[in-house]
Amino acid sequence: MKVVGLISGGKDSMYNLMQCVASGHSIVALAHLKPLSEEEQDSMMYQSVGSEGVELQAKALGIPLYTSLTRGRTKQTSMEYEREEGDEVEDLMELLTKIKSEVRIEGVSVGAIMSDYQRIRVEDVCKRLQLVPLAYLWHRDQSVLLQDMINDKLTAVLIKVASIGLSQKDLGKTLQEMQPRLQSLNKEYGMNVCGEGGEYETFTLDCPLFQKSIKLVDSKVILHSDDAFAPVAYLKLTQLSLQDKNS
Repeated sequence: MKVVGLISGGKDSMYNLMQCVASGHSIVALAHLKPLSEEEQDSMMYQSVGSEGVELQAKALGIPLYTSLTRGRTKQTSMEYEREEGDEVEDLMELLTKIKSEVRIEGVSVGAIMSDYQRIRVEDVCKRLQLVPLAYLWHRDQSVLLQDMINDKLTAVLIKVASIGLSQKDLGKTLQEMQPRLQSLNKEYGMNVCGEGGEYETFTLDCPLFQKSIKLVDSKVILHSDDAFAPVAYLKLTQLSLQDKNS
């Protein structure tokens, strides 16, 4: 199928693109919903940290990127979704409608792993547009999935931490560097090693689909909550650059 990839900047959406290609699909467009302000947005649907680097990821992939601002907010909080004007889900509907009017697409790549809340809403939009949702990561064992991402040469760094056992010192570290600690925190506290409980967010710097890799040149740490046990901090990506894979 010809597929549009929903990308947030993080590891899950990018790894699902890899699975789509491995399954024989073609990624013909990318879709990203940007936060209305430069500050991190509180959303149950969309990752906002790292949004400033998504355009460079599209260039690294060599695939057209369609973006739109997410102006809505969470109005429907129940598990079942009833369409309501002004809900952030309708921002996704509007963006995919635009893409479908300009590009022939049949499927949508979705990097969901565990969230039924997200899955139900994306499936609702896909059903309305007669598109097939492709979620190859859905309900996979997270420890195995994390190892597979590393084995398959996906390089992503932590750009947000919000969990006991993690701190702002972990920002900028790769999944490879963090894997032993994440597994240890899983055993000690039941932490989701892929961050599905909101423990951390990532930004992808390289993967086999990238024609060039991304270098994180400079960033700024934003401390959101200085909690003694579970501080919340994220990176503002202030300077990124593309570089040849062999550099």
